[in-house]
Amino acid sequence: MAFATINGITVHHELIGEARAKKLIVFSNSLGTDFRIWLPLFDELPEDVSVLLYDSRGHGLSGTGDGPFTMDDLVDDLGALVDHVGIRKAIFCGLSVGGLIVQGLFAKRPELFDKMILCDTASKIGNDEMWNARIEAIEKSGLSSISDNVMERWFTPDFHQERGDDLAGYKLMMERQPADGYVQTCASIRDADVTDISSAITVPTLCIAGDQDGSTPPELVRAMAERIPGATFEEIPGCGHIPCVEQPEILGELIEAFLRKT
Repeated sequence: MAFATINGITVHHELIGEARAKKLIVFSNSLGTDFRIWLPLFDELPEDVSVLLYDSRGHGLSGTGDGPFTMDDLVDDLGALVDHVGIRKAIFCGLSVGGLIVQGLFAKRPELFDKMILCDTASKIGNDEMWNARIEAIEKSGLSSISDNVMERWFTPDFHQERGDDLAGYKLMMERQPADGYVQTCASIRDADVTDISSAITVPTLCIAGDQDGSTPPELVRAMAERIPGATFEEIPGCGHIPCVEQPEILGELIEAFLRKT
């Protein structure tokens, strides 16, 4: 465990390997999770890959700050953390809101990017009505009031049936996130549209979707991939919104193949 003061908040992070490694992946996780969601994937990555994990603002053990925050704040947090750790260039992998953060960072700091991996994300996620309804429900009744519905979008019916203990654990992870941080991240996603950024990405990009993703369906991810020059789109069978948990072996194979490409 490591902590740093970044843009006035405490950021929980972990660098596994070397900041100047030739193959370094920076992971940015999804709404309602912390960086532990990437741990099942870690054993599936090549041994020469270093990783930087972190809890985004308002999630896990990272602070929320004194006032409302926006997508720009989330993007700036990641950029400042990368500088703090001493990373000069990396492969950035973002899941869901993490994908929005990674694309936003590319717009501001393209020199940091070697390649990009966008998992179960899009240029625009959801609409105002959906996010406002979720925010209202949380403010009225707490995160537990929406957690069952969220689990249905995160994981496939097979996962629900066959991996009950894991499901219960990830539900607890989601319910124990700071409610204020979750709500502010919802508002940040609601107000974010990176369509123009997607079409301007100039580094090799891999876009991945679970075939049963209930949050960012495959057709939404594919549409984003088609806007990114030269991007590759891959669909993971038997997978919902969190491939690093539900299908880490397949996700690891896709990432390893992507890293081998020059």
